[in-house]
Amino acid sequence: MTQNPHPLGQSIIDRAEALARFSDMEGGLTCAFLTPAHRSAQALLAQWMEEAGMQVRIDAIGNVIGRYAADAGADARVLMTGSHFDTVRNGGRYDGRLGILLPIAVVGALNASGIRLPYHLEIVGFAEEEGLRFKTSFLASSVLAGRFDAALLARTDADGVTLAEALAASGLPGHGELAALQAAAVDPATLLGFVEVHIEQGPVLLNKDLPLGVVTQIAGSSRFQVRIEGQASHAGTTPMGMRRDAAAGTAEMILLVESRCSAVPALVGTVGQLLVPDGSSNVIPAACTFSMDIRAGEDDIREAAIADIVAGIQQIAARRGLSAQVDRIKPVFNAPCARWLMDQFSAVLRKRGLAAFELPSGAGHDAMMMQRITDVAMLFVRCGNGGISHNPLETITAEDAQLAAEVFVDFLRHFQPEG
Repeated sequence: MTQNPHPLGQSIIDRAEALARFSDMEGGLTCAFLTPAHRSAQALLAQWMEEAGMQVRIDAIGNVIGRYAADAGADARVLMTGSHFDTVRNGGRYDGRLGILLPIAVVGALNASGIRLPYHLEIVGFAEEEGLRFKTSFLASSVLAGRFDAALLARTDADGVTLAEALAASGLPGHGELAALQAAAVDPATLLGFVEVHIEQGPVLLNKDLPLGVVTQIAGSSRFQVRIEGQASHAGTTPMGMRRDAAAGTAEMILLVESRCSAVPALVGTVGQLLVPDGSSNVIPAACTFSMDIRAGEDDIREAAIADIVAGIQQIAARRGLSAQVDRIKPVFNAPCARWLMDQFSAVLRKRGLAAFELPSGAGHDAMMMQRITDVAMLFVRCGNGGISHNPLETITAEDAQLAAEVFVDFLRHFQPEG
């Protein structure tokens, strides 16, 4: 029998497939926070961490944390890695999960070879990053970083269940008590840094025919919910010039988002949710709601675009006889990666004859929250299928997963703390 040329890579692919069997939906992958599918995924990750030789704990928000203990003893500091295991609705198998499964495979290989590191390595399977259930991103990493907002305990899901109630019923340590969530925070003084392996979620590496890339910064994002109100009226008897059509006004506003964000290369804008409440085919829409997501690598570029877009929405509404309410959700600010960590990834890539290609991330990651308490870096792995992500077509190859694992092993074995 021919030996598998990509044993770690294939193991990562196989485990991503196995983890994807736990889903809230039939025929696709949806894994929302604290659903039965989510708890099953959590348990399987804990099992794999234990089998790899780690000491495993699950904290008050549901993070699965595995420690590969240092050869230097209990007083050693911690290099942390990991990503999230929740998903968007009908998402892909590798977004977030690659950053958990790859380090588990690496630790398993190190343990099998009897190799210990001069520091504790902790792998975190963050329980919630996408915000699918409670509409708040980075919930799990905010707890670990000591940045949890207590007001979120009153946030409800689509069934009216509060976050506090969901945690109380979950069986997690602390049962959702604020004190337990606060106590789950890591002490920044114990950390050497945080590194995250992630699929690129875009086509840049694919188009450049590069398997891996080093992230320079993670773009900040601002999200909004907008409600436009006009006047319902009969579709057949109201002249076009006398209409206060909320949907037509919204369409113009969406095009404004597109045109303003297309004017700057580092800027992107998306309207991903659009509703005409109680709409009817023969009634001029009285109201329309939509989301806005504005992102840029530089905070000032994003804020300038937001100011223009919000002003433009109000101008369109006034001209059309509409009212516009623009509610801003708490923004996530740009997170730069630490050059000293980036350089260590780059050195490993060059040693292996690979290009140390640098690129920004337009997507948000748990590293953004961890960057508030420690230095961070990210290693991107090439996406297949044109770079599609947040989609069932999301894919990577076993070859690229193997190469990323080998690079990560070299990074860990030659890691040098700052200073």
